[in-house]
Amino acid sequence: MTRERFAWIVSTVLLAILAFQLPGTLAERDDDAAWVKTVVEVHRLVDENYVEAVDDSDMKVKSIQGMLSDLDPFTVYVPPAKQASFDSLIGGNYDGVGITLRGEANGDVFVVSPVEGGPADQAGIDAGDQIIKVDGTPTKGLSIDEVSRRILGPADTKVTLTVLRFGQQLDFTMTRQQIVLPTVLGFERNPDDSWKFFVSENPKVAYLRITQFDGNTFDELHDFLAGQSGLLSQGMQGLILDLRFNGGGRFDIAVKILNMFIKDGVLVSTKGRNRPETIERADGNGTLPDFPMIVLVNDESASASEIVSGSLQDNHRAEVVGQRTYGKGSVQELIPLQDDGGELKLTVAYYYLPSGRLVHRKPGATDWGVDPQIVVNMDQNAEAVLEDDLDSRNIIRRPATRPTTTPATRPNDPQFDTALRTIIGTIVLNKSTPATTGP
Repeated sequence: MTRERFAWIVSTVLLAILAFQLPGTLAERDDDAAWVKTVVEVHRLVDENYVEAVDDSDMKVKSIQGMLSDLDPFTVYVPPAKQASFDSLIGGNYDGVGITLRGEANGDVFVVSPVEGGPADQAGIDAGDQIIKVDGTPTKGLSIDEVSRRILGPADTKVTLTVLRFGQQLDFTMTRQQIVLPTVLGFERNPDDSWKFFVSENPKVAYLRITQFDGNTFDELHDFLAGQSGLLSQGMQGLILDLRFNGGGRFDIAVKILNMFIKDGVLVSTKGRNRPETIERADGNGTLPDFPMIVLVNDESASASEIVSGSLQDNHRAEVVGQRTYGKGSVQELIPLQDDGGELKLTVAYYYLPSGRLVHRKPGATDWGVDPQIVVNMDQNAEAVLEDDLDSRNIIRRPATRPTTTPATRPNDPQFDTALRTIIGTIVLNKSTPATTGP
């Protein structure tokens, strides 16, 4: 008996034993053992006989990906090598200096913007700086991903960036730290890089944009609205909450934010084939005072964005303006695999709005997501221009020679214009007085 044949038999026996240790009936365990045996046999045949040598670890990853390929696109396998970066993206945090980069076709790499309060911002890196060296290594010939990898690194370690600014080379040495990306933004930057929040002074209408729902979003939003110098204390009479282009995030944060605005009633429910129905209800703790509110959504508002906008709509707490949302109403669980085998992000349930509407868009469905009360459609080209414009408003440390975009040159945003007109009309008709945080 060859050593390879012996190894195959041992692997098959061990995997069969593992299958019998799994929960389930005897027949189910028999099926597991037979299934595992076939997989092992295919692996052996390929390994021994394929015309060229194969990468064993790559084959393992692709075999798992193939197993998941006919499921929904949100069920994915994360191999161990990508686990750390995947988890940091889920959390919205990473270790680095806090800059957004843009790569040009000729290979040049530029700073789009530093992250407010991050090491790059504090060191003096400006939007528009060209990065020409990282720790003395020229960036010419490197991809933008490689430049990013060289800048990233463990917290409390140093990195030196050499930038070209108006023909002058400048060196900036920074200590990496955990970067917390802001997820709640204002309407546009003031000349001093602070946020402008009020889009109407009489009546006082504020604007806040949530880019995603992560662990910091609730605190950011609550501070902006109800903090010591928050918008409520500044006499805010109405709020436009922009959830356009927001692909979602954490379910628990969406529920906390809904509790901020809704005092009682059902917020959202979840149910799956192997998951009992779970109903989230408003707890009435810390609910902000009532004020007119409009939520902006479009066809790229998904998941947690749909939960928040749909629940606010169903609970008659806010009007929704824009386009029908994406329809990503499924619940994923992140399951660590044994023996450091990575993790599985698996769809286990669906979201249902208080009205009972299924958020998720199933194949052939005619109803999904959130339907705005006031529909304002935009084509894809107009949406792409608008998304770029919204992102550009977050840029800080912009050189004086590259002035902030002015409203006169800004692209049309009929969804925002409609929301602003509608909420002003609501406030005027209701003769709304400024909301307060206390009696």
